[in-house]
Amino acid sequence: MPSATSTTPPPPEFRVLIVGGSYGGLCAALTLLDLSRGQVARFNFTENPQPPSRKIPIQITVVDERDGFYHLIGSPKALACDKFASKTWTRFDDIPALQTPSVRFVQGSVNSVDCQSKVAQILDTNTKETRKEKYDFLIASSGLRRVFPTVPQSLRRDEFLEEAKSHMDEIRKAQDGVAIIGGGAVGVEMAAELRILHPDQKITLIHSRDRLLSAEPLPVEFQDRVVSVIREAGVKLILGQRVVGTTTIETEGGRRIWHLTLADGRSIYAGHVMNAVSKSIPTSSYLPKEVLNEEGYVNIRPSTQFLEDIPNAEHHFAIGDIASWAGIKRCGGAMHMAYYAANNAHQLMLSADKPEFIALERSPPVIGLALGKNAVSYTPDQGTRDGEELHESLFGKDMGYSICWNYMKMSEPCEA
Repeated sequence: MPSATSTTPPPPEFRVLIVGGSYGGLCAALTLLDLSRGQVARFNFTENPQPPSRKIPIQITVVDERDGFYHLIGSPKALACDKFASKTWTRFDDIPALQTPSVRFVQGSVNSVDCQSKVAQILDTNTKETRKEKYDFLIASSGLRRVFPTVPQSLRRDEFLEEAKSHMDEIRKAQDGVAIIGGGAVGVEMAAELRILHPDQKITLIHSRDRLLSAEPLPVEFQDRVVSVIREAGVKLILGQRVVGTTTIETEGGRRIWHLTLADGRSIYAGHVMNAVSKSIPTSSYLPKEVLNEEGYVNIRPSTQFLEDIPNAEHHFAIGDIASWAGIKRCGGAMHMAYYAANNAHQLMLSADKPEFIALERSPPVIGLALGKNAVSYTPDQGTRDGEELHESLFGKDMGYSICWNYMKMSEPCEA
């Protein structure tokens, strides 16, 4: 018989592996921290929310190739402005809200995941060694593989600042102007931002389709409004022409000029070329093929759990850009999904038999673009809007950095 002094054994510590430390990954970690401490999650905006019935010990491991949080929305400005570049990248060790023994960061990449044994193989960037990481719950939020200039290619903050400085120098030295190839969201924001930061520089935006943002399910009115704002900003716009050839010319003075040949035979000359045409690829190679669709995105349920009937599917979640879900890929959607995934994982920790899940609804196309001092947005309810006041509302004075940072409450010290 147990002695009168025996105590109830402590509850088990749940191990959570989060792959990706961007908007979705950090929001998932912060939500789990709040809930595990018996607090209402910071992203719960329902009326009269109730805190969890009890505290649950957890250990969160966040794996990311970078050494910090990079504000992806700010890329068009970060790669063209010295002061803003420094603000855009924050090392994980410098985020007050995540400084707790319950969270550890690993700079590296996940090579594989065994859903049945719940073991991940992680390649550590610093040690160059691969180790096994056991987990109880996995949240895949590693996003898409994007190329420059959509995102910097550096993996450390100090290297990123050098990369950004080098890119800025190229823009400043481009006596024959700057040509941007690709009229998607990145291309149009980059073109407009360069006009503001370098008003004396000639900026040309070339897009192969007749309308900008042609790859997104957006109304013609929105696309036409973007064209108007871009032209009003002073950007030269060439639509319906594909760049079929790119060569460099070295002048006698040692200056390099880019010669672009368009499909109709025209020639465009520029001192610097930025290729904003790229098909982003899901970073899902570490996951079993059974959980992916043909394009490599993770099939999920409205609970954000893996869809396919694989071992322990209910303990695996996918959020953000890597997930196959309706709507335009954006940071707001990733943070929203992160709250759902973390909440539902916490429900399983509380009661595996009767979890009370919350379910995602299908997301309509929603977008907001920062175009210099102006912004253009579209929502089904409000339609197409634009203007400087809209820019202030959506992006503030720092391309939405402060809005995202404050929404996640990342300056608030972590409470025990």
